[in-house]
Amino acid sequence: MEDKEWVLVQRSTEKDWWNPSLMEDNNGESSKPLKVTFSGPAKHWTDAIPIGNGRLGAMIWGGVALETLQLNEDTLWTGIPGDYTNPNAPAALLEVRKLVDNGQYAEATTAAEKLSGNQSDVYQLLGDIKLEFDDSHLKYDEKTYKRELDLDTATARVKYSVADIEYTREHFASNPNQVIVTKISGSKPGSVSFTVSLDSKMSHHSYVKGENQIIIEGSCPGNRYAQKLNENDSPQGIQFTAILDLQVSEARGLVRVSEDSKLRVEGSDWAVLLLVSSSSFDGPFTTPIDSKKNPTSDSLSVLKSIGNLSYFDLYAHHLDDYQSLFHRVSLQLSKSSKNVSGNASLTRKEHMPFKSDISLKGSEDDTVSTAERVKAFQTNEDPSLVELLFQYGRYLLISCSRPGTQVANLQGIWNKDLTPPWDGAQHLNINLQMNYWPSLSCNLKECQEPLFEYISSLSISGSKTAKVNYEAKGWVAHQVSDLWAKTSPDAGQALWALWPMGGAWLCTHLWEHYTYTMDKDFLRDEAYPLLEGCTSFLLDWLIEGPGGYLETNPSTSPEHMFIAPDGKPASVSYSSTMDMSIIKEVFSAIVSAAKILGRNEDELVQKVLEALPRLLPTKIARDGSIMEWAQDFQDPEVHHRHVSHLFGLFPGHTITVEKTPDLCKAAGNTLYKRGEDGPGWSTMWKAALWARLHNSEHAYRMVKHLFVLVDPENEGNYEGGLYSNLFTAHPPFQIDANFGFPAAIAEMLVQSTAEDLFLLPALPRDKWANGCVRGLKARGKLTVNICWKEGDLREVGLWSNEQNSLKRLHYRGTTVKANLSPGRVYTFNRTLKCIKKQPLPSAVSC
Repeated sequence: MEDKEWVLVQRSTEKDWWNPSLMEDNNGESSKPLKVTFSGPAKHWTDAIPIGNGRLGAMIWGGVALETLQLNEDTLWTGIPGDYTNPNAPAALLEVRKLVDNGQYAEATTAAEKLSGNQSDVYQLLGDIKLEFDDSHLKYDEKTYKRELDLDTATARVKYSVADIEYTREHFASNPNQVIVTKISGSKPGSVSFTVSLDSKMSHHSYVKGENQIIIEGSCPGNRYAQKLNENDSPQGIQFTAILDLQVSEARGLVRVSEDSKLRVEGSDWAVLLLVSSSSFDGPFTTPIDSKKNPTSDSLSVLKSIGNLSYFDLYAHHLDDYQSLFHRVSLQLSKSSKNVSGNASLTRKEHMPFKSDISLKGSEDDTVSTAERVKAFQTNEDPSLVELLFQYGRYLLISCSRPGTQVANLQGIWNKDLTPPWDGAQHLNINLQMNYWPSLSCNLKECQEPLFEYISSLSISGSKTAKVNYEAKGWVAHQVSDLWAKTSPDAGQALWALWPMGGAWLCTHLWEHYTYTMDKDFLRDEAYPLLEGCTSFLLDWLIEGPGGYLETNPSTSPEHMFIAPDGKPASVSYSSTMDMSIIKEVFSAIVSAAKILGRNEDELVQKVLEALPRLLPTKIARDGSIMEWAQDFQDPEVHHRHVSHLFGLFPGHTITVEKTPDLCKAAGNTLYKRGEDGPGWSTMWKAALWARLHNSEHAYRMVKHLFVLVDPENEGNYEGGLYSNLFTAHPPFQIDANFGFPAAIAEMLVQSTAEDLFLLPALPRDKWANGCVRGLKARGKLTVNICWKEGDLREVGLWSNEQNSLKRLHYRGTTVKANLSPGRVYTFNRTLKCIKKQPLPSAVSC
């Protein structure tokens, strides 16, 4: 771990294959650094800095005399594998269906509670690293304090001075080496002294091994209600181990062991802390007591594997891994110095496309915190802050969802509570899906792999739920799940619990993955079997309804009530618009997939083709909005947070500007009716919906709506908004809107189908008059790069390695056909004329 001279050579990434002329005019100028900055130590958890390697996470508080690193590991949950069936459900289902058929919707809503199941299990935490410094650190110079998260390197840093000594702490979470790393150093030799401990709120014991390791071994509750049960009544839960390894400079520095399992560093030049952790979790179908995994042995093996690596080796591995993902996409936005609609023209050098005119006094001074920038956004509308939040969402997805990890939950991987809000569980009626919205368009397809593993697990549990609860083939999942792939309805009211479309919505991600990647092996081996099972369930779930239509009964629109014709409030009826929209999307996907795989004649596909025209069409209500239910029920809460009935517009594809203009007009009316207020995830869904309508003004209004600084001490007074660390608020914190944001921005800049590419379809020209985005992905395995100036398209760079990729390019009413040969970069000008073709770098492929 000794200091040494070292140089990192940054490798070329995909976006670097295209260099627009505007960048040459810019003389290398760029936007503000991609850093989340703070003016002092964290006072609340949502002031802390999140780091993660997909599996392990930490929140860095940045305290001076007392520092805390709050830790998470993504497999630490309460519970054991469950039985997600209810043998009494078929009888209850018949009762509910009869009540719905009789128009007794309130009574059906009450009776539907008999279909509910048990609550999900609960996401837990790992523990805390505490660093205690001597009293001299209480007298640090506050003017010298800096705390930041550098998105470019996925590194958290804290700097401050005590007298004439500058102290620096660096923290990163390495995916390739599966370790959280902290380095503490001082500007003078022998200036680093502190005490370190490792503790946990979980049931555990700790001890010191040798002279430089603290080990905690603990367990999760075997039941979410374990605190209310006798210990003997609760099954054994997941076991875990965390090991903190301490290294100091060889030239000077001592480590002493205290009796309370703490380590004391004295007079070192620097110290490096390595945190590794493992659990006994061995998949959702293995009970912890039957697991063959040994968390302590596994953790020690990880430490042994990195024993010969220096701090700089670990950091180099981390950067190479992280930046290979993060550097795929760049975004620069800036304002104009003139009215976009004016006739005056500027030469290219009079206004550069990448300068961020954020009109924030002192903004060039990095002492201005990100929180202050968020506060100022409603006035200055700083485009560089949009860039930062866009890339922050990509950073968080890289940090909490990587191949081999668990799926990102309601808080990603970061959690401070034994009983987190909504259990920290995976919610399948928007939240889990939104977590993965940016994975394809924002060029992070690998980060979606845990979702596919999760869907596969759900299909196993869900086949039992479908067979027992509904006497149906295939598989089903409802609104809430957990680590154990729970597929039964949640406990409680039908309003939220009775929604058997969670698995079907997830299956649309399988088809989307194929349309973006054109990975036929994935389609055949992973996606199609899951789509088959989902489709089999949906065909059995659909029943004959009036007018020759197939209907879903019972049916809800997630978490929303209506007033029945008899004046009673209810949530259960039949054929909600969202049900029909999701089923159409899944049916369309399996028909398209079968055609690609040569399975058109399969009996299942033929049944789907027969069922598709019998699905209830999306209808327009008396007030001109999209009907949320099969009947035009009275809506008691017109500003409800969910916009489920607009699924067909986004993320679905059954409502489009080109093919269904009347429904698009009704969708716009629906959004006006719903209003702009709501949780962060609702705000971002609305932004994406407005973008699909090619309405840049309202898409931007929703983007702007998110930039409100939430006071964590009074968060109940807010709807949506951002905390000082840029976590998004429901409130409280939910990570979904952090992912919805980059997805919505991408949708404003690029939209695609298998045949079409829409360029800048919802660009707010007056707000982001100049800009460039490189590395976005479009359907058809297409990489898209766009630069614009003073609100007008200037250059487009496209490439794909799919043979004979034919695309229709659309920009402001102009449409041209482009035949893209594999292995070439094509550049188009503002009139969509191809002005340059060049080969891709020979050493790389799309």
